Parts: sequence; C-alpha cells; structure tokens
Amino acid sequence: MSNLNISFEFFPPKSDAMEQRLWDSVQRLAPLAPKFVSVTYGAGGSTRERTLDVVGKIASDTANSIKTAGHITCVAASKSDVNSVLQSYWDRGVKSVVALRGDPVEGIGAKYAPHPEGYSYASDLIEGAKEIADFDISVGCYPESHPEARSLQDELTNLKRKFDAGADRAITQFFFEPETFLRFRDKAQAAGIDKPIVPGIMLQSNFAGLSRMADMCGAYLPPKYADLYEGLEDDLETRDLVTAHLTAELCNKLVEEGVKDFHFYTMNRAGLSLATCRLLGVKPQEAKT
Repeated sequence: MSNLNISFEFFPPKSDAMEQRLWDSVQRLAPLAPKFVSVTYGAGGSTRERTLDVVGKIASDTANSIKTAGHITCVAASKSDVNSVLQSYWDRGVKSVVALRGDPVEGIGAKYAPHPEGYSYASDLIEGAKEIADFDISVGCYPESHPEARSLQDELTNLKRKFDAGADRAITQFFFEPETFLRFRDKAQAAGIDKPIVPGIMLQSNFAGLSRMADMCGAYLPPKYADLYEGLEDDLETRDLVTAHLTAELCNKLVEEGVKDFHFYTMNRAGLSLATCRLLGVKPQEAKT
C-alpha cells in the first residue's frame, strides 16, 4: 500500500514549547514525502501572522522540500485584508491554499454573517484567490453535512459551487465510519462532481476532546470509541496505540474501496501520524530501498 498519497495538517503554535513541537513534527514527518502539508488559520484571522510565519518557514525550508498550503477564511475580514494574506502567501512561495468560509468568531453554532466588505462564502473567496494568482486550491466538505446545511443535497450543491469556482480538490471533515465517506463520494459522483475528494482523518487521542469536536461538527461517534478509551484518561501511551489502530483500520477499509489519498489532522503530534502511516504501509522514503 506504499502507493498511497498522504498529507498533513498542522496548527500554528501559541508558545515556544508548542513551536518546538511543531517543527519537530514537520521534520519527523517530512521523510514520508507528503503530497503537501497545510497550516490552519484561526477564526477571524486570529492566528494570521503566526500562520503566515509558519507557512513561509516550511515553504522556504529547502531541506524539507515540502509543498505547503496556507489556510484562508472569509470570516471577519474585508476583501482587502484577505487579498493581502493571499498575496503574502504567493510572495513567500506558497502556491497552494485551503480556502474556507470559516466558523463565526463566536464559535460553531453561532449565526454566520458575512463581513460587509468581505467575501461572503468560500466560492467567492476561491474566485478572488484565482484573480490574484493561479493558486492550487483545496476546500472543505462535510460527508455528514455541514451543521448549517438543510440536507446532504445542500452540502453537495455547495461543494459543486466551490469546484465550479476553481477549486482543485475537497478535503472532508473527519468521520469515523468508512461508509460515511463512501456514501458521500458516491453521491458526489452522481451529482456530477468529478474532482478529487480526500478523506480527512482525525488523530486525536483525547476522547473528551474528540467527543467535543465530533459534537460541534455533527460527526457520528460510534459507541465503540467510548468503550475503547474508557479509563485511559491518564494513559497517553495506550490512548495513542488505540488511536493509531482505529485510524489505520478506518483507512485500510477505505483503501479496499479504492481510496488512495488521505489527509491527516495531526494535532501537531508526529508520533501518531508516523504510527498510523506505518500501519498503512507508508514508510520514510529512505526505508523503501
């Protein structure tokens, strides 16, 4: 299964210790030759400078030679501000972005309102980005429907709108059952969507945090997860082992159905990503000789 394409998502660090962990993760994962890595962008651009710095540093680190994508959102920013960030990405050698509408500054569940002078939705943002430069653009999608979508058909209609605006691929919100992704992929194809849809795989071994995130984004969390993590609150090592095997099991079932690309939400922790990839047969390039 070494013909799989993998990519990783990181978040910008908030402290010196977290920054050290981030760079350690990037350096440890680089030998796996990811197709790209992305760096998230806080609500309302709250991490804009840190994101720009991290993305620029990864992109300019010729020792790693990793294709890097910066996140960009519409929330709480004018078109001028957003365009400035996009131009900064391009000027720093970052030719790829993950274009998202973004969550309201007040958090998921709050009513979204477009900035009066900004891009209203991701499709508008994509068109704007393409006017600035020929970015390679990834977008998000929800295989169980966005919490604000009225139906799965609404989700698919919105996704098609983003592809029509110029997006190159979609990365899904995380999910926990292979059928969730496979049903969505089939429905997308039936709706005339022929661009790549990449499953997003969450590597979070803290069950309380995992459950909270699943609840916020409407992802169904099977009861077996609660059973497997029960009593492991203070046992990080065992939690990580459980997480690696659960995620590898999920990915292997998708591989059996022809899926070749995976995007891992790393939580800036290299060990879990390395373990999961190893269970999928993905090894550092120098170990493939």
